[in-house]
Amino acid sequence: MFLLRRLARLTVSLAVLLFASFSMIHLIPGDPVRASLGTAAPAELVAARRAELGLDEPIHQQLLGYLKGVLTGDFGTSLQTRETVAGIIADRLPSTAELAVLAALIALLVAIPMGMWLAIRTENGRNPGSELAFTTATGTIAAIPEFLLAVGLVVVFAITLGWLPPAGKDGPASYVLPVIALAVGPVAVLARLVRVEALRELDKDYLRMARAKHLPRRRLYLRHLLPNMLTATLTVGGLLLASLIPGTVLVENVFAWPGLGQRMTESILQKDYPVAQAVILVYGAIVLLVNFLVDVALGVLDPRSAIRGT
Repeated sequence: MFLLRRLARLTVSLAVLLFASFSMIHLIPGDPVRASLGTAAPAELVAARRAELGLDEPIHQQLLGYLKGVLTGDFGTSLQTRETVAGIIADRLPSTAELAVLAALIALLVAIPMGMWLAIRTENGRNPGSELAFTTATGTIAAIPEFLLAVGLVVVFAITLGWLPPAGKDGPASYVLPVIALAVGPVAVLARLVRVEALRELDKDYLRMARAKHLPRRRLYLRHLLPNMLTATLTVGGLLLASLIPGTVLVENVFAWPGLGQRMTESILQKDYPVAQAVILVYGAIVLLVNFLVDVALGVLDPRSAIRGT
């Protein structure tokens, strides 16, 4: 029943997303094709493009045609470059996914040990200076917008020091700055959560019992503490991954990264509505799918979780 409820919610959410993306081109004031081609475009060309997009058909036929196209992977063609939109997505999405997945992995690998170490260090009110420094630093870092951090990284490490390339995708070094720009904020948020969860677990009876048995510290923390605090970490980690993919949009533009986010920005500025429409749909579908997988994983790993009852 839990899985069926989650599948039903995913289906409804995807249906709403499809309708919203379909409505986007119809909510634009005026004629979207005329806006894309410019006021000087011949009327014959505008009419041909409207027919190509199906905008000269009744609205219900347009909706059915759009749904059929989405289900078959046919998103139409770009108004500007005449490329197929599906080809653009297939070409650009892997570069975006690389940044998002690398940033998520780094966030998990850095934040979990950091949060655990701070929890152990500040347990029972010990080392208040470390707690103050940690909460102040992570709170400040989490508040910095990704694009602003990206610009700062370029100025310091690419322009001033010349250690890393400022833009483009050319070899392993080109990944460093955009991945850091994406990962720093999630590291701060996740480390704070891990510390809170670890402190809660450290105060429980099973860990007091394990300490009374004088278990080695490595076994105590890795085999007892870590598995029991991963439920909340998994939830937030999945949500961070879901947010990182659309979060790449601004970072990709700062670093001229050839990903889907940069292409979406270009399509919006160029009024290339079929491309913008499809990219927004893809981003939304990825976020919904990741959230669904996180919910299912959480329900399987922790049957007692309250999420199974919702």
